[in-house]
Amino acid sequence: MRLLFLVILTTVISFTQASVIDYTLSMPKPQNHYFHVQMEINDVNQKFVEVKMPIWAPGSYLAREFAKSVNQVKAKDAKGKELEVKKISKNTWRISNPSKGKIIVNYEVYAFELSVRTSFLDDSHGYLNGTSIFMYVKNEKDATGKVKVEMPANFSKVSTTLKDEGNFTYSYKNYDHLVDCPMEIGNHSEFSFMASGVKHRVAMYGVGNYDVDVLKQDMAKIVNSATNVFGENPNKEYLFIIHNLTDGGGGLEHTNSTTLQVNRWTYQGSSYMGFLSLVAHEYFHLWNVKRLRPKELGPFNYDSENYTSLLWVMEGVTSYYDELLLRRAGFYDEDKSISKVFSSMNYIENLEGYNIQPVAHASFDAWIKAYRPNENSSNTTISYYTKGSVVAAMIDLMIIKKYQGKKCLDHFMQKLYKEYYKEKNRGFTEEEFQASLEEFLGQDLNEFFDDYVNGTKRIDYPKFFSYVGLNVADQGGMVGNVGISLTSSGGNAVVSKVRAGSAADEQGINVNDEIIALNGFRADVSSLREAFNSFQKGDVLEFIISRDQIIKTVELVVTERHNYVFRYSVSDDEKLEKLRDYWLRVD
Repeated sequence: MRLLFLVILTTVISFTQASVIDYTLSMPKPQNHYFHVQMEINDVNQKFVEVKMPIWAPGSYLAREFAKSVNQVKAKDAKGKELEVKKISKNTWRISNPSKGKIIVNYEVYAFELSVRTSFLDDSHGYLNGTSIFMYVKNEKDATGKVKVEMPANFSKVSTTLKDEGNFTYSYKNYDHLVDCPMEIGNHSEFSFMASGVKHRVAMYGVGNYDVDVLKQDMAKIVNSATNVFGENPNKEYLFIIHNLTDGGGGLEHTNSTTLQVNRWTYQGSSYMGFLSLVAHEYFHLWNVKRLRPKELGPFNYDSENYTSLLWVMEGVTSYYDELLLRRAGFYDEDKSISKVFSSMNYIENLEGYNIQPVAHASFDAWIKAYRPNENSSNTTISYYTKGSVVAAMIDLMIIKKYQGKKCLDHFMQKLYKEYYKEKNRGFTEEEFQASLEEFLGQDLNEFFDDYVNGTKRIDYPKFFSYVGLNVADQGGMVGNVGISLTSSGGNAVVSKVRAGSAADEQGINVNDEIIALNGFRADVSSLREAFNSFQKGDVLEFIISRDQIIKTVELVVTERHNYVFRYSVSDDEKLEKLRDYWLRVD
């Protein structure tokens, strides 16, 4: 099936005063996966105009090169005369305008990738992320305007947070606003609920095992708990767009909306807790990222990567809160909430990348590493989500100890929000973030940041958790280190990863090797995985492998590594118990 977005840009532009750019979005053949858009650029007083397509979507730190899906860029003047259009860079088109005045630009965009960061159209619905659809005029991102949606006969509804002007026409304040308001277009269902004084709409695409009344109640609890962190909700209205799919997972934040994608049967049991955690994560972003942010993340440069070393704060702190909020909303008991932190600790501590990449570097290199993993990534990288959430927990514990249960990480986030968003109306630098935390705690934090943020020293968990009466010990130990991860390919066992420093790494097993036999027995994925878990240091393994269809015999002697397993016991100190209760309180 072919999906086409045809975009006809109608842009109104004046380079001497506030510009107006109006778009018309249509879908004459949604089954072909193209949108059509009309854009008027009025009162242009220059001989050349450059229109540009962003290369990335804010909140998703990868150059996705949206211009690759753009076709047939054409332009004409107010009288209908064709104007010359010349592409001058990967995402820029220059339009000649000898008579000046109005310019009408037409282009089409192919959209057949249903993710939270791209756009999609078929005969069941359309989903639109602005940076992958709408061009902008160079130096005119402050232009205001309207978007007219012309839908096929079988579509009846648009859900978006752009201002509704009636008749499927929506106005925007500037380009940042336009592309920060995704659209769900089609025949989806919609319901709403009130929480924290704000109307929340939920646009549901696709069937699923959800109960609307249950969702209203549970999502409201999360909204209230998140709002309590900052003490105010900055929205008058908020929109959840939820795609219920066979294979779905993930979310993307916007200033007053979010898009979530989930498996359609996720609304029961432990999977439902995962859904609520996703809701909490993306909702928390309406403060932490969309308003409280690093200086580099807004106003956006849509032409290139926007680098920052603070994604561990934006995503890591948010990941810490997405589980903490479920505790505060009453979905987790105390043990479950603690286990979520310990699960993250045990995960990162057993990655070889923990020793290689500081979490600040993981943030900066997100553009080239986080979204482009390969078979060696776990050996050289760390997740700024997971490591960041653990560092956030340690900061929270430091604050609770300092203020003896009178303040926590909430109050520091409130301080940042008030100072940088509400008063200075700008983002903060890496240096300002550390300085603000030092001021809040009244202590020098160079060692903390050098060791745990800008370095790879293992966190002193027993020290930090002792602040709330948890006795933490590593109960792991030395285990056999074969170092081979497997995948099944056509029923054959194929090496997918090799752990750095392992027997396989040091002694000659490669990624993509097919393991035919081990110690004289025919091998498959299941039997090999079971065997690898049983071997100990000094065991000799004889592999028969196929490498590039050449049969080889490789002998390994199993080495060992430390397997970190952090567990806790509870102190009977009543004073510390009160601090722990404050940390894991229910709203």
